Amino acid sequence: MSYYTNIISYQNYTMWSFIWNDLLYQPVFNVLIWLYNNVTNQNLGWSVVYLTIVLRILLLPLNIIGERNKVRDEQVQEDIKKIEKDYRNDPMLQKEEIRKLVKKNKINPWAKVLSLGIQLLVLVLLYQVFLQGITGEKLLRTLYDWVDFPGSINIYFFGFNLGNRHDILWPGFVAIILLADIYIDLKKHKENVTKSDLAYFVLFPAFSFYILWLLPMVKSVFILTSMFFSMLLGLFIRTLFRSHKKQIN
Repeated sequence: MSYYTNIISYQNYTMWSFIWNDLLYQPVFNVLIWLYNNVTNQNLGWSVVYLTIVLRILLLPLNIIGERNKVRDEQVQEDIKKIEKDYRNDPMLQKEEIRKLVKKNKINPWAKVLSLGIQLLVLVLLYQVFLQGITGEKLLRTLYDWVDFPGSINIYFFGFNLGNRHDILWPGFVAIILLADIYIDLKKHKENVTKSDLAYFVLFPAFSFYILWLLPMVKSVFILTSMFFSMLLGLFIRTLFRSHKKQIN
């Protein structure tokens, strides 16, 4: 019994090892090194930035759906407030109208969840890159034939070592942007802000800072790039949505 169990365990390990190393880790690693060699003048920090942008472009359909859903959700919240005001003297009708509105504008969150999941996967892959190292024989074994050996890797970005942990500056940037983003969102709904919202406003950026402080600096670079991309995409979607709404009206 144990013999067959060991065989099955080995087969499962081999399968997951193939999926992780051959289908996920190696392609991401090779794209990163290709960017390092051919696009960013051998600057690994900018290679991570470009890799993040490439990833976000590939995920653009999911990102657009996610941002569109966010805009629609904000519009639904505004409509709910209007219904609450218009039917404040008739709670039963108010609930019914809100139910109809929510049902009509049902939003599927899976596009955003999938997009975030893929980005989290890339974060883990980048962590493995720095955990296992990007020099020596392992680098040679991991590279595809069409990717040139880069020699010694420059892991400094604006004077900061991408592999260093316990960095304050870059996680601080992430925390500040998160604070600003949450503050702007809360300000839009200031009349409905709860204590839990205020706790989230403080604790989530603080928790993010702490986690990134524990991890290599490259994580902060990846997240900052992704956040800026999301901001620009969100601005574009909102502008497009408002323009479309004006045309309808």
